[in-house]
Amino acid sequence: MRQIIASLLVVASVTGCSGLRSVADSTPPPIDPAAVMDALPAPDPILAAGNRSPYTVNGQRYEVLPTAAGYREEGIASWYGLKFHGRPTANGDRFSVYGPTAAHKTLPIPSYVRVTNLSNGKAMTLRVNDRGPFHADRIIDVSYGAALKLGFAEQGTAQVFVEALIVPGVDDRRQIDGRYRFLQLGAFSDRVAAVELQRRVQGVLTVPIVMSPITVSQRTLYRLRAGPFGSEEALRHGQSVLAKSELPVGQPLP
Repeated sequence: MRQIIASLLVVASVTGCSGLRSVADSTPPPIDPAAVMDALPAPDPILAAGNRSPYTVNGQRYEVLPTAAGYREEGIASWYGLKFHGRPTANGDRFSVYGPTAAHKTLPIPSYVRVTNLSNGKAMTLRVNDRGPFHADRIIDVSYGAALKLGFAEQGTAQVFVEALIVPGVDDRRQIDGRYRFLQLGAFSDRVAAVELQRRVQGVLTVPIVMSPITVSQRTLYRLRAGPFGSEEALRHGQSVLAKSELPVGQPLP
């Protein structure tokens, strides 16, 4: 019996929330898709938690990629919900059904990816912190909130394009002048205006455009940041593209 329990614990430590599908998942209460924020790429270290390689689930052997750099894949995405809410993911994070997170079989944990729903063009940045989905026909599991924002929560699955984002200091092991580079595009009291600018800027830049609520003098503002940029040259080029598109060029930030 102890051997059986130990084996189950090993599987759980590898698969996190998304690998154990013995009972049906359930749908969380719906929220406004605009309330689901993109993940903000950060230079998180690649630790042992969630990155044991190779590992085996349901008789299938998987090897974690040495780096997320260059990963691009088209395939089917699915989502997971209330069954796993509050449970630890593969790296120990607590899963939130409305968080900007995802599960992947082989990307290093944590990684950041841009997921685009090919049926409607909607896209968002997600943080990979879990393992799965362990179905041969699926390439990524996203939170219910992410599926809602990407427009496929009701359908359950969607054809998507997944591309890994390079985070300076992690994926390429270097920094830019000792700092991580972003462009702050502004802070807005009008959330609708912030969302519209986010949409327009994302249409001309390839880096993530992240909207984050902040509190200033008891007022909620919606801050827009673009980045991270891989080099000083890339940041300046991004400002040039914004200027030509008659959009705010932004203020460089660490």
